Amino acid sequence: EHKSAKIPYGDILQISLLTAMRISEITRIEWTDLDHKNKTVIIRDRKDPNDKIGNDWENPLLGGSYEIIMKQKKYPEQPELIFPYNPRSVTAGWKELEKKLNISNLHYHGLRREAASRLAKMGLPINIIARITGHKNINILHNIYAQIDIKEFGKKGYAKYLKEDIS
Repeated sequence: EHKSAKIPYGDILQISLLTAMRISEITRIEWTDLDHKNKTVIIRDRKDPNDKIGNDWENPLLGGSYEIIMKQKKYPEQPELIFPYNPRSVTAGWKELEKKLNISNLHYHGLRREAASRLAKMGLPINIIARITGHKNINILHNIYAQIDIKEFGKKGYAKYLKEDIS
């Protein structure tokens, strides 16, 4: 009956992929941080090398993330939190799944990289992706997270280049 035994892993996984948020950020979101009208959420005290406290960011709830949030039930022990779970419990469950599926070297934090890569493949500019992921230094985002298949990009870029009038 304990809530940690009923962690909605699928929902949290989808939120991670749709928002590029860290698991510690997801498990701190309060219902009052949700802007229903604009489909955004405040990420309180977002990780930053310089300012750990008061570093609040407003992020869009992309894809179906708003709908996923709205279907979460409130737990009496922590009714203010949307995902009232210990981030360590979520990552421990992820590791168990990894073992059951016989997958190695797949870390939960890798979902941020995947989310950033998906945003890049959608054609969003790197500065917008950085804003969504919380990176103040675009170079870090570019070097670590933006993993684009250069061959695939080359094919599309080459075709687009040929269509351009080079005068």
